Amino acid sequence: MAKRALITGITGQDGSYLAELLLDKGYEVIGVVRRSSAPDLWRIRHLLNRVTLRAGDLLDQLSLVRIVADVRPHEFYNLAAMSFVPASWDQPMLTAEFNSQGVTRVLEAIRQVDSSIRLYQASSSEMFGKVREVPQTELTPFYPRSPYGVSKVFGHYITVNYRESYGMFAVSGILFNHESPRRGLEFVTRKVTDAVARIKLGLTDTLSLGNLDAERDWGFAGDYVRAMWLMLQQDRADDYVIATGISHSVRDLVTIAFSHAALDWQQHVRQDPALLRPAEVDQLIGDATRAREQLGWTPAVSFDQLIRMMVDADLERWSAAIAAGTAVPSAART
Repeated sequence: MAKRALITGITGQDGSYLAELLLDKGYEVIGVVRRSSAPDLWRIRHLLNRVTLRAGDLLDQLSLVRIVADVRPHEFYNLAAMSFVPASWDQPMLTAEFNSQGVTRVLEAIRQVDSSIRLYQASSSEMFGKVREVPQTELTPFYPRSPYGVSKVFGHYITVNYRESYGMFAVSGILFNHESPRRGLEFVTRKVTDAVARIKLGLTDTLSLGNLDAERDWGFAGDYVRAMWLMLQQDRADDYVIATGISHSVRDLVTIAFSHAALDWQQHVRQDPALLRPAEVDQLIGDATRAREQLGWTPAVSFDQLIRMMVDADLERWSAAIAAGTAVPSAART
């Protein structure tokens, strides 16, 4: 009998790659989506005839209990969240509801219905914030620097608490930044590659950015969802840092993206103080030794390959939009 997997956040970047991976492994995949007058399904449009979508919400405990009771998944991947860090200052209460209490509602739904369901909780490198050590491991103390980071620390520890209190197989993946052509336009990697494509095609001339010296450990989302799956296949539940172990600055990102399109970034990039965070996270770099040794996981796509892949995808998308005479390609909507 095929395994069943339940994915919240299936319409997001990670959810779409995870759904593809699980389908390829023969899973029955059910995705939880929030009811909306304009559902945002572009990342999974090619999968709609292979997955089942159920209406539910991390803010609604009853909807989660009903879905878990109906589906009875073997594995539950909680990827839904308020995931854009800068927006968490504008909506700190809502961020906490989704990323903190939403996780508790998921755990409670599993505990009430069937505590043998294996849960993957999406933690974040933003929990490290003002880093206490470089590189960061599973044992590095957290010092979050945004409402998003704070909310993720709660989600992380409530998952640990339910694992230790109720014997549930609940794991947290402390994923460092992971990108792809499916990344939302509000994230800096996609903001850059989308702008490079538009500049190359003559649709715009400038790109405004904040801190060019901020450093992140960036990997490919397709590699990182493989780590999520591996965590739920282990004999023992544990938490894992998932990262490349290599740090790059926003300036590195810009240089690679513009040079791939044969452009000089210094002629087009403008620094805008309004885009600086109230509390900056300067350097995040992860040590994925535990994942490598216990899961056998290593990233397959390098940073250079990732950025070039994203630039190529945005060039293709905008070129097609120009040819079709459409102002904004559908895949640009996030």
